[in-house]
Amino acid sequence: MTTAAEISERITESVMAQKLAPGARLGEQQLALLFNCSRTTVREALIRLAARGIVTVSSRRGWYVVELSVNDAREAFEAREVIEMGLIRRTQVVSKAALKRLKNHIARQKAAASGSDVGLRSFLLADFHVCLAECLGNNLLAEAVRDMTARTILIAMLSQSSVEAEQSCQEHFLIVQALENQDFILAEKLMQAHIGDSQSRLNPGSAAYDPLSELRNALSPMKT
Repeated sequence: MTTAAEISERITESVMAQKLAPGARLGEQQLALLFNCSRTTVREALIRLAARGIVTVSSRRGWYVVELSVNDAREAFEAREVIEMGLIRRTQVVSKAALKRLKNHIARQKAAASGSDVGLRSFLLADFHVCLAECLGNNLLAEAVRDMTARTILIAMLSQSSVEAEQSCQEHFLIVQALENQDFILAEKLMQAHIGDSQSRLNPGSAAYDPLSELRNALSPMKT
């Protein structure tokens, strides 16, 4: 039987892979059937995700993936910047095993960036930041990075092109290269620029995902 932790992890991964869009409804009964568990277990998983800011609940709509404003996303980016730059700043050495893991991750990113699986590409580009935090020796902050990354994806990654994905992968490569050279000042600057570049794509005119867009288009007046 699937545990609450496993369900929450699966939902988070699906958000990072852009398989669950902002506003997507998460029915307790459907999830219980899907994961072959009780609704109590599903509810526990959803409560965990709500505490992490990934899902929310409404008395009228039930559970659904959180819909962020541009300001919400900006705050999440700022939190990521503080955490990830701080992790690099306190680093004194990166082990060979950690560097190997990071390089393997980037190789997978490159392959995904040139492929057609947008979900895998999105997940790997986001998961790099979690992987980096783990490799720098702080699993607790890695979980915080995972949550903040999932939140930023809900608005910032909706329109990321394949060219932007390849650029993001290259920026990851340069960060790891700086870490390998033990140039932690450069690595920190590169991380700041990398997160800043993603944040810069947010602007006051940006619109969050519209869960009614398909229906809105279908019911729009005919142009005669």
